[in-house]
Amino acid sequence: MSSWTRWHGPAMARLWGFCWLVVGFWRAALACPTSCKCSASRIWCSDPIPGIMAFPRLEPNTIDPENITEIYIANQKRLEIINEDDVEAYVGLKNLTIVDSGLKFVAHKAFLKNSNLQHINFTRNKLTSLSRKHFRHLDLTELILVGNPFACSCDIMWIKTLQESKSSPETQDLYCLNESSKNIPLANLQIPNCGLPSANLAAPNLTVEEGKSITLSCSVEGDPVPSLYWDVGNLVSKHMNETSHTQGSLRITNISSDDSGKQISCVAENLVGEDQDSVNLTVHFAPTITFLESPTSDHHWCIPFTVKGNPKPALQWFYNRAILNESKYICTKIHVTNHTEYHGCLQLDNPTHMNNGDYRLVAKNEYGKDEKQISAHFMGWPGDDGADPNYPDVIYEDYGTAANDIGDTTNRSNEIPSTDVADKAGREHLSVYAVVVIASVVGFCLLVMLFLLKLARHSKFGMKGFVLFHKIPLDG
Repeated sequence: MSSWTRWHGPAMARLWGFCWLVVGFWRAALACPTSCKCSASRIWCSDPIPGIMAFPRLEPNTIDPENITEIYIANQKRLEIINEDDVEAYVGLKNLTIVDSGLKFVAHKAFLKNSNLQHINFTRNKLTSLSRKHFRHLDLTELILVGNPFACSCDIMWIKTLQESKSSPETQDLYCLNESSKNIPLANLQIPNCGLPSANLAAPNLTVEEGKSITLSCSVEGDPVPSLYWDVGNLVSKHMNETSHTQGSLRITNISSDDSGKQISCVAENLVGEDQDSVNLTVHFAPTITFLESPTSDHHWCIPFTVKGNPKPALQWFYNRAILNESKYICTKIHVTNHTEYHGCLQLDNPTHMNNGDYRLVAKNEYGKDEKQISAHFMGWPGDDGADPNYPDVIYEDYGTAANDIGDTTNRSNEIPSTDVADKAGREHLSVYAVVVIASVVGFCLLVMLFLLKLARHSKFGMKGFVLFHKIPLDG
C-alpha cells in the first residue's frame, strides 16, 4: 500500500513528465538528418562524418519548422548549394550560420519567405560571387562574409558599398581575387563603369482633389544601366505604370481620399545598389462625419465624434436648432489627429436637465460640408421620473464665444440666429437665488419667534409677574 501511494501524486507526475521529455527528444532525433541535432527551436549540424550534402530539412509531421529560430552548420564540405525552396519552411528563422563549409551558390530567392532573418554568417566558404538581391528585402543587422574567395567584379561592389555605408567603425577584412589570382582588399577595389544608379522623379503639384487623376514621370541613370520600378505601398486608388528602358510614368486615376499622405517612390536598381526619389500625395476632399454618438460620462460629459476632411474642417455645434456658442463650460476638444481624421468630443462640464436636447454637428471646408445630429439626455427634471419632452432653450450659464481646436465655431454670418443663452440663464438663476434667500430669512425669523415663546412660558418672570404688576394701586 505504501509503495502504491509512493508512485502516485507528485512522484507519478514527475515520471510522466520525464517520459514525455524523452519522447520529445526521440521525435526530434527522428526528424533530423544524419550528422545533425534538433530541438524545438534549433538545428545544428557540425559532425563532418558522414556529413550533409543538402540543406537540412525536417521530416514531415515531426517538429514544426515555423518554430525554428536558429540553424547552425559547420564543417560540411559537401554542402555547396542553397536552393530556392530549402529555407522557405523556416519562416521564423532569425539566425543562419554556415561556416567552414563548401557553400558555393545561393539561389536569388532563397530567403524570400524568411523576413525575420537578422543575422547571416557565411564565414570561410567557397563563395566567388553573391548578389544583393538575396538580401535587399531583409532588415539584417549582421552579414558576415569573411574568408570567401570572391572574384573581383562588379557583382560584389555592393558589398563594398554596404561596408562604406555602415556607421560602425568595425568593418570586415574582405578580399577578392583579381585576374592574376592576387588578393585585393575590397576597400581598394575599383571597377570601371560600376557605380550606384540615380532616380529623378518629375512630379507636378501633388495636391489634388478627390476623384481627379494625376500622372508622375521618372527617369533613371547609371552604369550598369539600372532597372526602374514604382513603389506605391498600399495605394488604394487605381493606378498603372509604363516603363521604357530608363523612363517611366505612373498614372493614378479617381484618386481616393484614403490615399492622402501616402508616399510614392520611383526606384532605380542595378548590381551595385539602388536609389529612389519620393513624393507625398495630398488629397483635398469635403468633410465627412464618420462617427457621432450619445454622450458618455468620464471626468466630463462628452459627445464623441470623428470627422474626416482636408483642408482642416471648421466645426460648428447647434443646440435645438440654434447656434451653440462655446465657452469654458462647453467646448470642442480634439484628442487624436491622424493626418486628415480628427477624433474628439463636445465636452460639457457638469450638465443638468437644462442641457437635455438635440445636438447637431456641422463640419465644413471649401469643398463641402456634412452634418449629423444626436439627442442627449443628461438627467431627468426635478420631481419627474424621466426627461421633459419639451427641451428648453437654456443651456448653461456664462456661455461665451470660443474657437475650438480645429475651427472657429462662432461664425455669426450663419442664417440661423443664436439664442441669448447667457442672459436667460442669468435671469433664471437670479430668480432661484432670490427665492432661496427670502425663504431662508422667513425660516430664520420663525425659528427665533418660537424660541422666544418657549423661553417666556418657562421663566419665573413670565406672565404671572406681568399681571401682578398691573394690579398695584397707584397713589395720587
